[in-house]
Amino acid sequence: MMAALLDELPRFFSYYNVIFLAQAFAYTAGLSLVGCGLGFVAGFGLAVLRQERVMRFAPVRILALLYVELFRRIPFLVLLMVVFFGFQLAGADVPMFVVAATTVALSAAAFSAENVRAGLEAVHRNQWDAAETLNMGGLRALRLVVLPQAWRIIIPPSMTYAVGLVKATSIASQIGVAELTFAAKILNQKGFSPALCFGTILVLYFVLCWSLNRFAAHLEVRLAPSRSR
Repeated sequence: MMAALLDELPRFFSYYNVIFLAQAFAYTAGLSLVGCGLGFVAGFGLAVLRQERVMRFAPVRILALLYVELFRRIPFLVLLMVVFFGFQLAGADVPMFVVAATTVALSAAAFSAENVRAGLEAVHRNQWDAAETLNMGGLRALRLVVLPQAWRIIIPPSMTYAVGLVKATSIASQIGVAELTFAAKILNQKGFSPALCFGTILVLYFVLCWSLNRFAAHLEVRLAPSRSR
């Protein structure tokens, strides 16, 4: 078995196969970056809208809560199919990348909103009161007082979920998105060993997720206030 894999290595890592895998890796990284980035921005906005000190209009807070509670409970594959057929019903001829990125963003927004909300509410309410005593409005108090203290609580779970979404993008291969899992299936169908095909993308997924974890650690250090203060 091992001898057969070694004999297959030169053919598997041919120039065109390496390019194909590199494109799939870039596609997966781009899908994760765009989807998670848009999702975090939207989730941050939803979390802010749920703060009574920032948004006084109760119906807006209720709508933000309903979005979070709904999309946190929809499996990724189901959401992917809903988005896919939703675009079709709307008559929108969009690339599969847009379908997958939209799905990732919708899911990431709901979970990011909950992570941000938990981080903001972990800051003692006295901090809000002190900011209001200094005549700060809700948004200014959030930006200058609350958020700098909340980052170290927000970032770890948010990035952990982002890593989970990177792995969930493999489900997008079900609709023909040319990411890493799709590339492994194609190479396997060309006659290459499953162990070689999926073992290779296992390493590539690890590299991508490890890089995200290192980036999260860097952000936590940069954005969190000094513990000596």
